[in-house]
Amino acid sequence: MTKAYTDANTPAGEISFRTACLFWLKLGFISFGGPAGQIALMHQELVERRRWISERRFLHALNFCMMLPGPEAQQLATYMGWLMHKTRGGIVAGLLFVLPSLLILIVLSWAYIAFGETAMVAGIFYGIKPAITAIVLQAAHRIGSRTLTNGYLWWIAAAALTALFAFNVPFPCVIAGAALCGVIGGKYVPDAFRMTPPAHGKRPAPGAALIDDHTPTPAHAVFRWKKMVGIGLCGIILWLLPMALLVSMTGWNGTLTQMGWFFTKASLLTFGGAYAVLPYVVQGAVGQYGWLSTAQMIDGLALGETTPGPLIMVVAFVGFAGGYARAVCGPDLLFLGGALAAFLVTWFTFLPSFLFIFAGAPFIETTHHNLGFTAPLTAITAAVVGVIINLTLFFAFHVLWPHGFDGRFDLVAALITVLATFVLFICKRNVFEVLLLCASTGLGWVALSRAFLH
Repeated sequence: MTKAYTDANTPAGEISFRTACLFWLKLGFISFGGPAGQIALMHQELVERRRWISERRFLHALNFCMMLPGPEAQQLATYMGWLMHKTRGGIVAGLLFVLPSLLILIVLSWAYIAFGETAMVAGIFYGIKPAITAIVLQAAHRIGSRTLTNGYLWWIAAAALTALFAFNVPFPCVIAGAALCGVIGGKYVPDAFRMTPPAHGKRPAPGAALIDDHTPTPAHAVFRWKKMVGIGLCGIILWLLPMALLVSMTGWNGTLTQMGWFFTKASLLTFGGAYAVLPYVVQGAVGQYGWLSTAQMIDGLALGETTPGPLIMVVAFVGFAGGYARAVCGPDLLFLGGALAAFLVTWFTFLPSFLFIFAGAPFIETTHHNLGFTAPLTAITAAVVGVIINLTLFFAFHVLWPHGFDGRFDLVAALITVLATFVLFICKRNVFEVLLLCASTGLGWVALSRAFLH
């Protein structure tokens, strides 16, 4: 049991490790709604309801997590767990935020690949695909309305969209270019590139929190260079061991080895959330490696939207589909091959997130000052708006012209897309309700079509 850090202004009490574990497990199963909803849920539980941490300390941690590549909600959970119960608390919080989603996605991925051609499953996904186009568009609007606060940022977003859509510039180059614009802009027009973390939820309840504004930094959270280097070396070992094992078993060009290498790179490019890195994943997983088709990628995103946890968990679907299709464990063990690939992909995707928190959070906790390197991230986040709009166009093309421009225009899919957009933007319904409505519509249409055909 770990005692809460107390001072004259903090109530006596303690947060037991068991209590925290049960909370993180619960959060792992109910964390729907994407990063905004997940962060809002953590704010409501940790700051307002349980009063485990103060508003200022919570936003200070969020500010840091927003500046890192990777899923900010999962990193924030890791940060909170680490702050309360040291390294073991961070590991448990981060793992439980991801593990329920991973297990659910493996089961759903298997059901999709094994039974995806049945009329019922085909109808559901026929309706969900147009909904995903509307959902991605909403993500662009949501991030853009918060980020594009001046003309400089609008130009960066437009440049990113043009680079991807018109010139097919690789995603890492777009991110690097945006970061360079941020460095230059932060020097010459700093006011245009300041980032302020959004407030989530209402004001906290009255009274001091167990970890309050003026609670002294706990001993384990004090920054030490020696400790930071040790964490870095530990991370390198945790990456090298499974990678070396994969190379020795399957060779460098083996499917699992290439998945590990590809998703390691992807994990370092996820500035701005999962939607920002999806174009890179699509380029690699669909175009370069052929682990799955574009239609399967859109369906996988739909599965990711309907499960708890970070949306970047869609990489588990990519891993499962690729491992299953390539029969990495042999033709008689297709499910095992898919599940193994999903676990490996998740490991390589999330390992950097844990290392960033354990290595960087002590510095953040020790300084307790505003970060001075936010300008590049602000520019990257602006570019992310253009990246997501490009992703919307990509999905819309494959949904509305499933057989290319030479094929017929799918009017029903277009109407479902309009319906999903109306329900999201005008009716303000949540993503799950939109997916349920569109899945029902698609199922009904496919059932009617097959009835008339027969």
